[in-house]
Amino acid sequence: MKQKFFTSTTLVLAFLLLLNSSFINAVKAPGGEYYQLTIYHCKTADQLGVINAYLKNTYLPALHKTGLTNIGVFSSIDNDTATDKRLYVLIPFASLQKYEALMTRLTEGSLIKNNTSDYNIAAFNKMPFERIETTLLKAFKNMLHLKKPVLTAPLTERVYELRSYEAPTERLYRQKVKMFNDGGEVTLFDRLKFNAIFYAEVLSGSHMPNLMYMTTFNNKAERDEHWKNFVDDSVWKKISVMPEYLNTVSKADIFFLHPTEYSDY
Repeated sequence: MKQKFFTSTTLVLAFLLLLNSSFINAVKAPGGEYYQLTIYHCKTADQLGVINAYLKNTYLPALHKTGLTNIGVFSSIDNDTATDKRLYVLIPFASLQKYEALMTRLTEGSLIKNNTSDYNIAAFNKMPFERIETTLLKAFKNMLHLKKPVLTAPLTERVYELRSYEAPTERLYRQKVKMFNDGGEVTLFDRLKFNAIFYAEVLSGSHMPNLMYMTTFNNKAERDEHWKNFVDDSVWKKISVMPEYLNTVSKADIFFLHPTEYSDY
């Protein structure tokens, strides 16, 4: 009886130790980053100027002091003529807690004190923007962390391509995400040196269900050459016709961007 009790107790203790070890490893396992993509929509060049000055001189320096790095700021290539002029700000976070901590400090006013920028003190009838659009994203499992691009051209000549893929249903959306990860699409982009900055699922945004990703190039000609190589690649030709990945994108938006001179990359 004692032997049976000892054996049972040993098994229970072993199970608890294994469970505890698995829990600790799960907690310590590095998770993927979260991204906040903020888009400032403007009508005039003056509005863009006010936002650029605020981001360059006030907002980004404050973020850097908190330890946040690899913050990208981009302008639309057609901003000079577009009626909807845009600025894009991409901030990576190690966790949702880090994101929440920043939002709390912004709300409390403890992050930026004595803010006398034209952006902050703008009158109600002299808005510095038409609206702000914010999207919260979670990095793909096949690229858990943002990567700064390895490019040689000056920032002013680079072309960054932001893509947003919407799906007709949530099931088909999950299949498109699977195509990027398990289907080999991320690996293909990497092999063809698309210099991707991130791939991510949209957790909250104005267009859902959808995923977003950004690739980068030295110039437009290089971008066109890379995409030609992509569509001609045997791997893409194989996975693009696989039944489980068909009809997974109902709407694709493509935005061509330049990094600003004060962007981190």
